[in-house]
Amino acid sequence: MPPVFEVTSAQLTAWLVGFLWPFVRMLALVSTAPIFGETWVARRVKAAIAAMLALVLAPTLGPMPDVPVVSAGGVWIILQQVLVGVAMGFTMRMVFTAVLAAGEYIGLQMGLSFASFFDPMNGGATMVVARLLNMLAMLIFIAVDGHLLIIAALAESFQALPITDAPLAAQGWMFLVSGASQIFASGMMLSLPLVTALLILNLAMGILNRASPQFSIFAVGFPLTLLAGIGMLQLLTPHLAVFLEPRFAQGLEAMVRVARMLHP
Repeated sequence: MPPVFEVTSAQLTAWLVGFLWPFVRMLALVSTAPIFGETWVARRVKAAIAAMLALVLAPTLGPMPDVPVVSAGGVWIILQQVLVGVAMGFTMRMVFTAVLAAGEYIGLQMGLSFASFFDPMNGGATMVVARLLNMLAMLIFIAVDGHLLIIAALAESFQALPITDAPLAAQGWMFLVSGASQIFASGMMLSLPLVTALLILNLAMGILNRASPQFSIFAVGFPLTLLAGIGMLQLLTPHLAVFLEPRFAQGLEAMVRVARMLHP
């Protein structure tokens, strides 16, 4: 007679808890992190990636809190895991937001503020230059295995912030808010060479217009600024990886740090 395997309700609840709570944090991060959280990635694919990661990582996370899933404490833990995953995902996305900000600065200086179209990845109108730099940043991120490093940071976050029913610390949210200032600083640093060169060009054309009023500077100003901006952008693009790689490393480090600072 073949052996009979019996599964008690306590064992089934433990298996469900051991999978569900890590899955919720992983799904929240996958839905907001760069590459994984883009709109062109289907929701089923995001859920499948989170489920696969949960199946792999759940056995290594140790015992879970003795709280029923269908209870106020269980819902509170699920809500906390959503907040932790979203906070980590937004921390890494700030790097790409800085690239978009740099593209906006460059586009405005080049006179391409009107050259914008609906970007499905960001859910709004985006300048052409910002879209170009964002796509290059994503390619560089994949080239340096950033998507794998996000998964590694996610696995490390369970050691820095284990699943518990204790309230999250407020200093983690303060760290996340203060890190938003780096969006403007990094965006300005990336766009500063090109913006400076175009500003000097505009000053030179202004001086030329004052020296020779009969010269129609408006007839040649826009094409000249556009051509100079494209030339400077061509010189800037090969150095984009050198600028972004340290920012990617800082973003991955900040993901783990924000999880550690959320620890009660």
